[in-house]
Parts: sequence; C-alpha cells; structure tokens
Amino acid sequence: MQFHTLNTGYFKLDGGAMFGVVPKTIWSKKIPADDLNLCTWQMRCLLVESDNRLILVDTGMGNKQPSKWQGYYDRSETLDLKDAIQRAGFSPNDVTDVLLSHLHFDHAGGAVLTAGPDSFPRLACPNAKHWTSRAQWEWAMQPNPREKATFLSENLLPIQESGLLSFIDDTPDPLGEQVVLLAAFGHTEHMIMPVFEQKGQKIWFAADTIPSHAHIHVPFVMGYDIRPLDTMQEKNQWLEKAVQEEWIIFFDHDPFHAAGVLEKTERGFQAKELGSLQNFLKT
Repeated sequence: MQFHTLNTGYFKLDGGAMFGVVPKTIWSKKIPADDLNLCTWQMRCLLVESDNRLILVDTGMGNKQPSKWQGYYDRSETLDLKDAIQRAGFSPNDVTDVLLSHLHFDHAGGAVLTAGPDSFPRLACPNAKHWTSRAQWEWAMQPNPREKATFLSENLLPIQESGLLSFIDDTPDPLGEQVVLLAAFGHTEHMIMPVFEQKGQKIWFAADTIPSHAHIHVPFVMGYDIRPLDTMQEKNQWLEKAVQEEWIIFFDHDPFHAAGVLEKTERGFQAKELGSLQNFLKT
C-alpha cells in the first residue's frame, strides 16, 4: 500500500461545540480560538493505493453551496478535491472506491461537484463505487432534528442516482482483506473507521471519534455527538487496542498534525509523537 494525505482546505467551528463540556481554559491550550471562539480545522482526506485499487477516504466539504453558506464556516485555503488528487499524482477518474466515513457535509460534500452547464450534478470520482453503511444512509435520509442541518440532500442523492452507491453491509471485505472497517455509533449512526494494514503496521482513520490530537483524552468529546457516552466507551476501547498494537492514528480535522502514535500513562491516553503520516510509515 501507498498512502497520500490530501488537504481540501480549512474551516472554522465553535470551540465549545468541538469540545463539549470541557472548559475552554483546558482545550484552548491545545487548539487556539479566535475572538469569536471559533477554532480552525482542516478537512483532511486519505488516498490509498492498494493492489489494483485506488481508495479515497472522505471527500471534504466541496464548493456547491452558496457563498453565504460557505461564509458561516469561514473557509480558507480551499482546495478542490480534483486538484488535491492530482497533486498526489492521480486523476479523479483513477479512483476506484470512495469510502465515506459518514455523511456529514464536511466529509461527504466533496463527492458531488457543482452542477455543470447542463445543470446536472456530477460525481467528483465518476468511476468509483461510493461506500457507506446502510444504517448511516438511512439515518441521513430521515435525519433527526439534531443532525438535519449537516445531512444535505445535494451531497447525497446524486450518489444514489448515479448507481454508484454501495453498502459495506452487503459485501464481505468490500475494500479488500487488508482493510478492516470498524463501526462507531457515538458521533453518528454507524460511522466507519477503516484500519489499513501494510508492512506490519496498522493505520487507523479515526474519523470524528478522534478528529484531532486534542481529542485523544477520553473525556474530550464533541458537542455534535449524538451519543457522547458511547463515544467515550468507543474511544477507550479502540485507544487501548491502538496502544497495544502500536497503531498509527490518522486525524481528519487536526489543524497541525495528520497522524500520531499513542501511549497510555497514569493520566490516560495521550500522543507519544505527532507529525505527518509519512513520518511513521515504514519504507
């Protein structure tokens, strides 16, 4: 396997929402906030070469929405998903599989491009199967009031209409035997966290269970989570395994670090080392 970190830009979210009940006096030491209490986050995707497949995990926010809507999130250094893939040396047409960890707009929005001259939306990766879990899809199609604003039909229905929507539940090892798909239910219903194995190493795309290095500590749970106590249990379970088996954790939103390795101390789980994903991969 070969791994490529893709940055599709930055956006801002309220610091309190990102850290739930944790006081700002604590979390702001790790992630600074501006005068409006907004923190900057990256929308980071992962592109993986695996045998005869090119797998894209998440797609960023995209740019379909009106500028007023985009302004709510104070986007910056925005990079089109196509350009991000090309910077890694590929064309979007080369992507065989798009794995959407979940269908919130900052993870699935880039999968569908702005409507072209013919007014029809187009998929960013037109030849790829687009994978999600059946439970997450059904959850997004009939959203609860808490998540309704983040499941946008223009991001999702064109995937279904293209005939390229696939469910991981229907296919054994949908991305191959070297990719294990973990399930998490705290952030949203049946979020997917892929674990890639190569050269004896495991790379864990933790998705929004642990979106940044500042969220490694188990009590640091986002206010967006639908089941925060479940998130804490899931974090404890997978962090324990990650420490024991020396997994590399990949962060989807960390503004500073793409990856890290973990340790468990008397004070709980923490980052042992942080940096780019390439820093931790065996050559």
